[in-house]
Amino acid sequence: MFVVTADQHASTAHGDKVAELLATLAPWAARPPARGAVALPLERTVGDEVQTVLTTPEAALDLALHLMRLGEWAVGIGAGAVNEPLAETSRASSGPAFVHARNAVERARGRGVPAPVVVAGEDTEAARQATALVQLLASVVRRRSAAGWEVADLLQPDVRQKDVAARLGISEQAVSQRVRSALLEEELGVRPLAAALIERAAGAARGEDEGSAT
Repeated sequence: MFVVTADQHASTAHGDKVAELLATLAPWAARPPARGAVALPLERTVGDEVQTVLTTPEAALDLALHLMRLGEWAVGIGAGAVNEPLAETSRASSGPAFVHARNAVERARGRGVPAPVVVAGEDTEAARQATALVQLLASVVRRRSAAGWEVADLLQPDVRQKDVAARLGISEQAVSQRVRSALLEEELGVRPLAAALIERAAGAARGEDEGSAT
């Protein structure tokens, strides 16, 4: 399992954004890669902190990068076993993955991290490698311009650059330039590798989860 814990930066100064986040993420849970992968939905756990339990590393990565885009959250991904059966809420559930997520978000709050997202898990070396790659992706996401996001949000697998150009009222060449500047193809190419490393970070627990599901 994959537990994602997020803690809001400077909520005292900027106001509590948890309710807003929970509302805006409702559509996220209904589309890939989150669809069908939410074991326990995102909820407020304590103060300005939220947590969810996911069954796939792809969903955990996607949520973490979405939170990096918002720029107001430190994120920890905990990869490992959970005590089953899960409780009705994340707050009432327990297990190693929850401990890893807690350790990860504490590290993500630190001043020395390139981007405020950390992976922790049973396999510490895989978690270290996953953290490095996810922080690289997070840095790309956090630096993407509004024009880059305008294209990224429209350019889905079944949508052509020509269609995006027509929607935005710009040339195909302009769309292509935005794609290059936003490093969209690079992000999409690296995501599967990052997800694979997050899965490896779960160690033997991941295989046990898959075995119990069959």
